[in-house]
Amino acid sequence: MLHVLILAGGVGSRMWPRSRQAVPKQFLDITGGETMIQTTVRRVLPIVPAEHIFVATGERYVALVREQLPMLPAENVIAEISGKNTAPAIGLGALHIARQNPRATMAVLTADHLIPQEVVFRTALQAAAEVAETGKLVTLGITPTGPETGYGYIHRGDAVGEFGGQTVFRVNQFLEKPDRATAQKFFDSGEYYWNSGMFIWKIEVLFDQLRRHMPQLMTGLDALNGALFDGDGSAQVAAIWNDIEAQSIDVGLMEKAADVAVVPLDAGWNDVGSWAALYDELATSAGENVRVNAEHLSVDSRGLLIQGGGKLVATIGVEDLVIVETDDALLVCARDRAQDVKKIVEQLKSNGKQAYL
Repeated sequence: MLHVLILAGGVGSRMWPRSRQAVPKQFLDITGGETMIQTTVRRVLPIVPAEHIFVATGERYVALVREQLPMLPAENVIAEISGKNTAPAIGLGALHIARQNPRATMAVLTADHLIPQEVVFRTALQAAAEVAETGKLVTLGITPTGPETGYGYIHRGDAVGEFGGQTVFRVNQFLEKPDRATAQKFFDSGEYYWNSGMFIWKIEVLFDQLRRHMPQLMTGLDALNGALFDGDGSAQVAAIWNDIEAQSIDVGLMEKAADVAVVPLDAGWNDVGSWAALYDELATSAGENVRVNAEHLSVDSRGLLIQGGGKLVATIGVEDLVIVETDDALLVCARDRAQDVKKIVEQLKSNGKQAYL
């Protein structure tokens, strides 16, 4: 039976001023309507029952997760004492899932991805679960739509077989974010996928691979297992957690493991890493003005993304801007500079403006 772990611990600083430390983007209705984490859960509910869905998040967000996802058992919301990157978070989630079913197949998803073609996604996820049953580590590789430099890439190898009606490939190599020329070569070859950060494996295979490639993490997880379920309480758990090294699952495990497969996914995936990415997701034609939770009057204005805070926004003769209003902040930036929103967040930190973070 497939179990799902949703990673929901990020802050989403590139989506400031709406995404804040108190309520990051995964808990916001960025597209209007339900929140991103609610969408993530709803997307898998047709194939995974609520009792098999787990969420790993920061301690400060546990109550928020339970409020937004009341269909999940309270014990399925797992608190990380501090952010340690993806490998410890996944390991912690695996311990909890293993308590429910030590032979489970586990899918690791992220709380803040948009995947509009949900049936296609579920088909790929079920195919990946079939591959995982053979003992492989599996990832979903996004079919690229252009030479994107903002994502890591997966180079596919030979086909390993047909699963769920889909051709699945061996992974030759995981690659870091490329420069523009290299990204163009990747795209032109047709042999590369964007690294989605979504993984599927048998829990027993995961633990075996962690013992081989990340032995220090697995030692910490073994200690955590005893402390969480048989130990003396939170102080013991905190001490063990604090000694675990922060590391990504990509670098620590996936780039080292030998038997890794990739299931292609072409479902309109968008990791919504910036306001510009959200515009690209919502705009249906070039130059369209996109508004979310906002009222907008335009005179000769094109290519705007407007996220409102209750006020009427009027624009005259401007193009390709992001305008985001909250109760206490207003962001106006060129759409092609949306990645630089993190620089504003860094300035707020260095200037001690904690109220705006």
